[in-house]
Amino acid sequence: MWTWFHRLASPPTFYRLADRFSPWLALLSALLIGYGLVGGLVLAPADYQQGEAFRIIYVHVPAAWLSLSGYVGMALAAGVAIIWRIKLAECVVVAIAPVGASWTALALVTGMLWGKPMWGAYWVWDARLTAELVLLFLYLGVIGLNQAFEDPRAGARACGLLALVGAVNVPIVHYSVEWWNSLHQGPTVSRIGKPSIAPSMLWPLLSMTVGCMAFFAYAVLRRVQNELLIRERRSSWVKNWLREREAAGDV
Repeated sequence: MWTWFHRLASPPTFYRLADRFSPWLALLSALLIGYGLVGGLVLAPADYQQGEAFRIIYVHVPAAWLSLSGYVGMALAAGVAIIWRIKLAECVVVAIAPVGASWTALALVTGMLWGKPMWGAYWVWDARLTAELVLLFLYLGVIGLNQAFEDPRAGARACGLLALVGAVNVPIVHYSVEWWNSLHQGPTVSRIGKPSIAPSMLWPLLSMTVGCMAFFAYAVLRRVQNELLIRERRSSWVKNWLREREAAGDV
């Protein structure tokens, strides 16, 4: 029953699968992000309240969603790594951290730029903003822990523990606008029932979000591949892979 799982967790098998799917993820992300940018920045009408300033949602919203979903993925990989001690899961934890931190920083910066015309200030200690900043610090903490250990497996276990503990912040970020009196607007796309956003604005936003998710997956796969090559550089499958690349003229 679990044969497929153990086979997928094998570094050489995963590496070859990542090599196969990464180009398709890159192509998908380029197409969807291209449509989302044109549809959102050019074709979508201006918002009746926020005017042209609303268009920052086409970057801010996907970045915010990915900051949370990336951390959930990192925490799940950390759980697998700690419970089953699977090397691939450790690599996933280490690979997601810098990518997730980048999207979290982008969400904070675009949120600040959006907040200036809406609230009159780049930053307020709002519940959503503060929790998102804590999320960035958690990502940076995982990155720092990984670099602090000479033994990559010991570092990965420490990163996994921090990722699991920090997962408590994810629902705080998500539900902060409902739990506390927040300046940040409530959900408009993920609400139950019909989203309170016009279809001409919604479809480019969904395209941007899925496209950014595909790019996130592409970046993580490539980083996992690099991490595997570093950790497995003395193994026979890496040497065979290098010989294949040399024979193909890629090295």
